[in-house]
This record gives sequence, structure tokens and C-alpha cells, in this order.
Amino acid sequence: MKILKSIFLVCLLLSTTYAVQAQNIDSDKSVVDFKISGGGIFTVKGTFTGMQGEFKFNESDVSNSNFDICIESKTLNTKNEKRDTHLHSADFFEVEKYPTICYKSSSVSKTSDGYQTTGEMTIHGVTKTVTIPFTFKNNTFIGELEINRFDYKIGEDFGTIRVGETAKVTITCKVK
Repeated sequence: MKILKSIFLVCLLLSTTYAVQAQNIDSDKSVVDFKISGGGIFTVKGTFTGMQGEFKFNESDVSNSNFDICIESKTLNTKNEKRDTHLHSADFFEVEKYPTICYKSSSVSKTSDGYQTTGEMTIHGVTKTVTIPFTFKNNTFIGELEINRFDYKIGEDFGTIRVGETAKVTITCKVK
């Protein structure tokens, strides 16, 4: 009986240790969606893919969770080749010079609606502190935030009539 209890205890400790280790991001099922007004009369929708990095989240030990995740800026896709080429250029994202968009958490905490993470978001060579409220269900992180493109020096030569100032962003990160 003591051996059985010892084996159970070892299994419990191993499973707890595994829970705080990095989970693998399923890049094929993870995406960043965005919406921004275009021309003041329509909404441009697009995605970024190619999500990679370190995802450590444990609902039982939220304070020791952390994220260090990047997406490839060249994966920006609005389903309009001419617009995508322009968004990849120096006028906007400069994907050759700034190949990734990254987020590195400094804290993760529980809230009344789910969770939130605060950390450094780097886009177009500019790093800003952001807080992302999120939920985590069925091994899927879903976070939403608004990003002001001028904070990251994106499309500065284009006023807010042709391209909106803020983009609504939804991050969906599926882990295995």
C-alpha cells in the first residue's frame, strides 16, 4: 500500500511540474485578426499567422505563467494582394526591416472576467507596455485589445481619413 501511495505521489508531482512547463503553440490554428477602418466608409479585416514562441500558462498558478510570443509580419493578409503589398512596404510595416511582431509578458493575473497579461509589445521597432485581457478555455488563449498605429509609427504619412487610427485586435493562440 505504501508503494502505491508513493507511486501516486510521484505521478501527481510529475503532472504538476508538467503543467507549469511551456506548452507548444499550434501555429496552424493560431492567428491574430485585426479590423481597422479604411477610407472612413468601410472596414479592412486581416490576419497575421506564423505564431511561435514560449507559452507557459497554468490556471492553478497564474502568477508564474508567462508568454514570449512572436508572429511574422510578412504573413499580414487582407485578401487584397495590392493592399497587402503596400502594407508590407516602408509606408506601413516594413516587413523586411521588422520581420516580427512580438509580445513578452511581465505579469499574468486572474480577473473577474478571466485573466490579463501585461507586458511589452514590439511592432515596427517600437516597444510599448500593453495589457491584454484574455480567456483560456480548451487549450485556447483568446485576447483582445486596441492598438493605435501611431504609437508604433505605422503609416504615419497617412492620416486618419484614409486609414483608421486604431485597430481592434483579437489574438487566438491554440496550444497542444
